[in-house]
Amino acid sequence: MQKNQPEPVPEEQTSIWQCSQDGCSCWMRENFTFDDTPICPICQSTMVESSRMLPTLTNNTNYAHTK
Repeated sequence: MQKNQPEPVPEEQTSIWQCSQDGCSCWMRENFTFDDTPICPICQSTMVESSRMLPTLTNNTNYAHTK
């Protein structure tokens, strides 16, 4: 009996904000932020733009930040 293989999750290069503080690993997707330049919710440091390979998600809320 074979185990069912999970379907692969599609990924894409995604714009994110990551904390600028060396000891903090906080990050968030760019399209899930409310501010043009968010502040880290963990340590209140500034956040810098970056990108990561992440599972594809769609943010359909009215609050999605757009540049």
